[in-house]
Amino acid sequence: MSEVIRFPSRHTTLAEPLWREAVGDTVRQERLDRGERIIDVAERAGIAPQYLSEIERGRKDPSSEVLSAVAGALDLGAGEVTRRAATQMSRGPVCLAA
Repeated sequence: MSEVIRFPSRHTTLAEPLWREAVGDTVRQERLDRGERIIDVAERAGIAPQYLSEIERGRKDPSSEVLSAVAGALDLGAGEVTRRAATQMSRGPVCLAA
C-alpha cells in the first residue's frame, strides 16, 4: 500500500476538443463568413440569442432539433454542420462529453 498511483491531470497543455466545441466553432465560423449577427441567426432559428452564443462558445450541446434549426437558419443542413465539425475533430484527439 505504499505505492501511489498518479492519474493524469485534467488540465493538460494539449486539451482534447469536445464535440460541442467543434459544433460551436463550425456554427460561429459559418455565421461570421456570412457576415451575420447572432441575433439575426437566432431569430430565424427560433432560439434566444444568448442560447446561440452559448452554443457557439461550446458551453451548450444543442439537441438535434436545435442543431437542425440553427443549421437551417444558416442555409445548411444539420448533416453539413456535423460533417464540418467531424472534420475539425479529426485534426486532433477526441473527447466526447457526457
